[in-house]
Amino acid sequence: MEFIFLDACALICQVERVAPGATRLAQRLAELHQQFPLARLAVSDLSRMECRVRPLREGDRALLAAYDRLFGASGLEISLLTPAVVDLATAIRARSGLRTPDALQAASCLSLPGPALFVTGDVGFRREAALTVELI
Repeated sequence: MEFIFLDACALICQVERVAPGATRLAQRLAELHQQFPLARLAVSDLSRMECRVRPLREGDRALLAAYDRLFGASGLEISLLTPAVVDLATAIRARSGLRTPDALQAASCLSLPGPALFVTGDVGFRREAALTVELI
């Protein structure tokens, strides 16, 4: 596995320390790091948007800064929403029935330049056969 892709649900759980998911996620990420020591963390541009909405809406500068630090971290791979990713998301949505944001997340993961593990709390992603899904 070259990448461990975290969807917005996993990021929010971790950054905002949503119990009990944050503890489970931290433990599982530590295990995955042991199993795949060279794997890089990856996220999508869509997750950046999704994670920043509530702190902006609520004026929570500290939380917004925490997300901005996360998305600015060196070594974090950010999958951009390119036309190719949107085209792949369209095909995923058509075949799996995933909602548009979820199809974009799946396509972002599948567009990484190597094998990736998709970490999420949403069982619906298992409908996309091309994804290797790790539920937290």
